[in-house]
Amino acid sequence: MNEKETAIVGQNTTLLFLLIFIMFSFVITGIAADGATTAFSGFLDLQFQPARLISDFISTSGIGASLINAAAVGATGLICILLSKVQLSGSTFAAIFTMMGFALFGKTPMNIIPIIIGVYLSGKLVGKSFSEYIIIALFGTALGPLVSLVAYELGLSGLSAIAVGTTAGIATGFLLPAIAVSMLHFHQGYNLYNLGLSCGFFALFAAALIRAGGHIFEGLLLWHTEESAILTLLVPVLSLILILTGLLSGGAVRSLKDLMAIQKHSGRLPSDFMDMESMEGALLNAGLIGLAGSLYILLIGGDLNGPTIGGLLTIMGFGAFGTHLRNSWPVVLGVIAATLLFGKSLTAPGAILAAIFCTTLAPLAGAFGILTGLIAGFIHLILVHQTGVWQGGMNLYNNGFAGGLTAAFIVSVIAWYRSKDSDFKQGTNRSS
Repeated sequence: MNEKETAIVGQNTTLLFLLIFIMFSFVITGIAADGATTAFSGFLDLQFQPARLISDFISTSGIGASLINAAAVGATGLICILLSKVQLSGSTFAAIFTMMGFALFGKTPMNIIPIIIGVYLSGKLVGKSFSEYIIIALFGTALGPLVSLVAYELGLSGLSAIAVGTTAGIATGFLLPAIAVSMLHFHQGYNLYNLGLSCGFFALFAAALIRAGGHIFEGLLLWHTEESAILTLLVPVLSLILILTGLLSGGAVRSLKDLMAIQKHSGRLPSDFMDMESMEGALLNAGLIGLAGSLYILLIGGDLNGPTIGGLLTIMGFGAFGTHLRNSWPVVLGVIAATLLFGKSLTAPGAILAAIFCTTLAPLAGAFGILTGLIAGFIHLILVHQTGVWQGGMNLYNNGFAGGLTAAFIVSVIAWYRSKDSDFKQGTNRSS
């Protein structure tokens, strides 16, 4: 085994133990919060609840059940990675953190497993191994609420509800790979949540079909507002764990050097910071993003609940795959400016989630500068308030959907304006 192979094995082992430790910690914290009986019974109840946006599981089932659900969803993703024999990296790290984050407000093992099975079957049909589609399978679980809706909101009951919902999930996963590949060309890699755009595109058709059948999508806003020391400290403590792991694994000097190197990358897909720089630098970056996001919510007086903590976990995950402090702040500032200009509250659910998830557009600021980032954030806020209604709240990555449309619009304008730039010409030709 050469030096590079040894480093890969070491990185894989460190990340594996880190993720298992985090999931185990979620379970222990959940039990400590509500007691084992309440936490696990709440977890079971969660599997049979509506999960469309915005369904804060903490408000419906408690902290304990939500944290155990997050650990179970994360474990499901990790098992898929291990079975497919894919090395843990920036992309898979981002996927696990995103799955765990959204398991606080929308994903459950019950509604994501059918989608993963569908992606697996899709790969089999075209002769692809599951390892080639693993990222699509993991991020494609954004459509988990579609499975729950078909099973529990259309008037079905008993085993027939579960059977029909499972079938819908498998069909969804089966079609996702074809859509995901096309959507990446649409925004040319400047929307980090590419599966958010893909799932949103699919959900538009699904919502139209369901509406044609006579179903009316009722708006959901389940939003936990009570303060809790566990919820306040969860992300900061997790962030410190990532920072300490990064510093101790590679040494403070090397980790800080790699962290600074990460800030120089645009973040355009695919930007695996663990591969481009180092695991240590990426973990340090992810931890700092978690601290910065938590500080923002505390400063504005926002609620720390399922959706906001889920958002923070997501951007921490993407701290290893495209997001860093330097390319994200202009987009966040653009969202804040739009929120204030239109007279909205920074602590309103839509505004606070947009400020967190708008970092999906961080590569635009990283590649084209601060002004472009500000404009992207401004447009993103306007658009994200509309896209959720379009797809009936069935796509959990609604900000990824809006971000993809925003990125495509901005990149098209820039490509036209810089038509003499050969790089853009080549990029445009490749996407056509």
